[in-house]
Amino acid sequence: MLTAKHPIRLLENPATGAKPLFSFVVVADTHVNEADGVSSSPCETNRLANDRARFVFHDISAMDPPPAFVLHLGDIVHPVPSLPTFAQAVECFKEIASPLQVPLHVAPGNHDVGDKKIDWMPADQVCDDYLATYREAFGPDFYCFDHQGTRFIAINSLLVNSGLDDEARQREWVQEQIDSAGGQRVFLFMHYPPYVLAEDERGSYDNIDEPGRTWLVEQMKHPSVEAVFAGHVHNFWYDRVGTADYYMLPSTAFLRHDLTEFYRVGPAVEYGRGDAEKFGYFVVDVYPRGHVAHSIRTHGRRMGSADSAPTPAPSFSSHPAMSSFDAVGAELRHPWTECQQIAATGGVQEFGRKWARNDYPFLALWEMGARLSKVPDLDFQDLQARSRMQLLARMGHRYVLTSLGRPPALSRADAEEAGVCALEVNATWQTLAKNQLALASSRQESGAQLFFSKIHTFDETHFDGKHFNHFVKAGFVLRELPDELGRIRAALAASTIDGITVRVEATEDLVGTGLALITLAEELQMPILVSLKTSGPNLATARADDHDFAARVAQAMLLSKGSSRLRFVFDTFMDVDRGYFPRQAFIDRRYDPRPGAQVYTALNATLSHLRSVDLSACSHGLLGTTGGQYVSLLHAPRKALEPQLRELPPSARVHDLLGGSRASRDDALGLLAQLPPQSEALLLTIH
Repeated sequence: MLTAKHPIRLLENPATGAKPLFSFVVVADTHVNEADGVSSSPCETNRLANDRARFVFHDISAMDPPPAFVLHLGDIVHPVPSLPTFAQAVECFKEIASPLQVPLHVAPGNHDVGDKKIDWMPADQVCDDYLATYREAFGPDFYCFDHQGTRFIAINSLLVNSGLDDEARQREWVQEQIDSAGGQRVFLFMHYPPYVLAEDERGSYDNIDEPGRTWLVEQMKHPSVEAVFAGHVHNFWYDRVGTADYYMLPSTAFLRHDLTEFYRVGPAVEYGRGDAEKFGYFVVDVYPRGHVAHSIRTHGRRMGSADSAPTPAPSFSSHPAMSSFDAVGAELRHPWTECQQIAATGGVQEFGRKWARNDYPFLALWEMGARLSKVPDLDFQDLQARSRMQLLARMGHRYVLTSLGRPPALSRADAEEAGVCALEVNATWQTLAKNQLALASSRQESGAQLFFSKIHTFDETHFDGKHFNHFVKAGFVLRELPDELGRIRAALAASTIDGITVRVEATEDLVGTGLALITLAEELQMPILVSLKTSGPNLATARADDHDFAARVAQAMLLSKGSSRLRFVFDTFMDVDRGYFPRQAFIDRRYDPRPGAQVYTALNATLSHLRSVDLSACSHGLLGTTGGQYVSLLHAPRKALEPQLRELPPSARVHDLLGGSRASRDDALGLLAQLPPQSEALLLTIH
């Protein structure tokens, strides 16, 4: 299976076997200053922009295999052309980007040629003099080039609505380049996004105003256009325009921190501007049909001008289109498609609130390569949420729709378009019997599997002898299944259900329970939805062990390869930090990935070539065999794992899923020896 070494990602599609024709990188909003450690901005975060850009370009230069070229979406430098420091900043940028051994193609941003033409704009606006200064520094401000059957068109978005002579010239030229592309695919790149949330949104500092917006969106909707990349907003968003994927990229330098309004907790560094977990760039793999855009988070890493080039740390990237793990996911309990009004805090947003959608949960799923989520039926009934379901479904994502009593009516066509692969009904046995005909009809009309999640009206675990925990409990438990098999078989025979939901508590041995459920599912020829609980038994006590959660993520992923009849769904995607059963999960309340998400991504990038695996329990974990290859997943204190590692052949590769290293057996033993004996290790070994 063809795999890139940096960043580590699958290049060969596990479903189709397709390999990329080439790859390229997209960088946005580096905001390089005239010298390291200084900035015309009063914000402390901006002083670090040069060191962060330097790290990014060194990271790109270490890519293996290297990209064909790099696109920059503008705001190349921070000082605007009217400042005497502009020329110095240009020279700084060229020095910082000099490690690149591939072509660098840039598009102008508002810091490079002046802001868009609008009477309330707080900075100098685009004009012929600034355009001349830019062209002298960087070359043409709109142009195109062809590469392996694909046309790339750089658009100067600041010319749109400018009234300058070059606006009309660019307009005619862009239309000509798209129309004359022939059979070539077209990729557009620019600084200003035409819109952020909706094509008809009102004008703001973030978007292009009318009438130019409509013209540009019409170009994006041309059938030849496959993708559009825009910067300026310093945050991630994704949409579809016609048949084109429309990406808005984060910055490498700072966050547009008015949008930290999305958070339900306080913002990070410098009131959110320094939320470095969201800084990054894109790597795009172009295939004979379509492309895959990988989001690469830089975490704000820096490199000084006197520093030696850093050794690339192992970093993994995945994508739903490149994953074969379609049976491990999470329940999206929190809103994940939420639109809200962003407060006008001043600065560039003074005149009224603006609407924006929070795409960070969407991004986290995308980066993990997640292909399965459980969502409430409310999401299918809500047009906004359903539209986002449909977008992810195009990439291979699938949904379990969970309901109380009976599912909503949905046709087979609607279910397929939204990626609904299964329905979960939470009910008592009595309610199931009452709705028997309706449930059979739902199965038939939707074409989706239907899982019965038994509601426990009373359970002895509610009372610990001192406290009564008042909570709803749904899902069969393993120990009761022998007594329930008769009724389950009857419901299967009556075509009321396809399978059942089994809950596994966070304190249960997942390896042993998972292997038992695989055996049961194969014996009954019945699919099982495994609901993995992330909370402890006490509703008032937090469960916040990232390493234990990450280990269970890894175990579920390997278990999912043991039988196609099991799906594993963790009971929350985001941390629950208030209310009942507080616990940590894949992402925190700022939507940043936790270790569990990183482990999911790493295993996706490492093991998606596996189809089915014969599994057995082993000391401290799971052992899998497939086609002469052995895969083991081990979780225990470091000291306990050393004897098992020594039994591996010297050629074995050892992946430290918590520490991030990949090494030979002997090197891995050396790395482990540097850790305290009781420190936890989560290792994947392959030989």
